[in-house]
Amino acid sequence: MIAVDTSTWIAFLNGDQGRDTDLLDRALLDRQVLMVPVVLTELLSDPKLPAAVSETVAELPLIAIAPGYWLRAGELRAKVLAKRRRARLGDALIAQTCIDRGVPLLTRDRDFRAFAEAAGLDFVID
Repeated sequence: MIAVDTSTWIAFLNGDQGRDTDLLDRALLDRQVLMVPVVLTELLSDPKLPAAVSETVAELPLIAIAPGYWLRAGELRAKVLAKRRRARLGDALIAQTCIDRGVPLLTRDRDFRAFAEAAGLDFVID
């Protein structure tokens, strides 16, 4: 099972080529994709997203938020910021979701390296 960041989803939906989009395509065929709630929110926020795509991504299994999630996410973001690294709120929430579930994150966004260094986020980056 893998989780997929918004950056890879957008590239995939735009038909961009890359190792990450190939991995996402295979994982979807094998039903190995879990949806991060924040990523679903980001994707559905696009007013130009076709209805069929909205329905498809909304049908993917959603990762449940574990008790204490918000506290852990805040602490994770603070840890990354304390190292003077970039830590956008959405990225911290995505990283914490994956860390809690023990699911690797597929992404194009190199900012997730800071979360890997701070808390052992397992990720695959293109």
